[in-house]
Amino acid sequence: MRSVIVDCAIYRDGARTEGPADFSDALDQARASGDAFLWIGLHEPTEKEFELVTSEFGLHPLAVEDALCAHQRPKLEVYDDSLFLVLKPVQYDDGAGTITAGELMVFVGDSFVVTVRHGEANPLGSVRDRLEKMPEVLQHGPTAVMYAVSDAVVDHYLDVADGLHGDLEELETEVFAPNAGAGQNTAGRIYAFKREVMEFRRSAGPLGEPMERLTGAGVPFVHEGSRPFFRDVSDHLTRVNEHVEGLDRLLSDILSAHLAQMGVRQNDDMRKISAWAAMAAVPTMIAGIYGMNFTHMPELKQPWGYPGVVVLMGGVIAVLYRWFKRRGWL
Repeated sequence: MRSVIVDCAIYRDGARTEGPADFSDALDQARASGDAFLWIGLHEPTEKEFELVTSEFGLHPLAVEDALCAHQRPKLEVYDDSLFLVLKPVQYDDGAGTITAGELMVFVGDSFVVTVRHGEANPLGSVRDRLEKMPEVLQHGPTAVMYAVSDAVVDHYLDVADGLHGDLEELETEVFAPNAGAGQNTAGRIYAFKREVMEFRRSAGPLGEPMERLTGAGVPFVHEGSRPFFRDVSDHLTRVNEHVEGLDRLLSDILSAHLAQMGVRQNDDMRKISAWAAMAAVPTMIAGIYGMNFTHMPELKQPWGYPGVVVLMGGVIAVLYRWFKRRGWL
């Protein structure tokens, strides 16, 4: 069991204290003191490894199933003995241009917090260190951990959104640059970027409703003094969702503009091809006429016939070239 426990500590009066090594004894000690709580962090536990935690903390089986299976959308569930919050922290690889979403489950109950992490995106280490330097926040009890974890996840959303916006500006510059798209799968790159934005949207968008609920009254196990903190998280999340919505709309506009540009370029190419084909058709037609095997042909025996025909071809081509050039086809 120790292999999946990342950290386990008792917090009393806003400070970390040493407790029993066994988390069952630590929970009993926290509850006995009345002003302390236990925070235990787990990383990708199996069903068997999580079984002891489930029985000791009295976690609801539906919440346990969600915590073990992962692949959940952000949500807040209220049970008789605990709150269950699902968060989806994300990582953005700027070099590869990909977003990877993890999952983070938070159980909050009577004198305990249990965090379960899936994936590589991990804000918990910095959260624990930061909280231990903020005793005035930790005094709000287990809710302080839920707030701090939510705040860390949402603040990282802002960083990811800024990174996406910077890369989108670079993509936009490339799309509208002269001769852009030549030999490049620009539409494919835009679509791939749009998929990453959609992945980000699936992580951040559904979290708005749980944060709104945590800012109001009536949610058990939430310290009244922590509601302003959740309002702050909710405000930041609103900014993130507005930013993501703007990125998605801008990507759609860029894709539409790129496809329109490609259509205009194809029309220009077709006009040029048509113009050159028309100029090539004139000498072909004249040469075809004079290539017919008839005895009585005009100017057949004239010494100036051949150069005259060549001059005629060149003259007609020159006239067509000037006409196409004046119309912008060439």
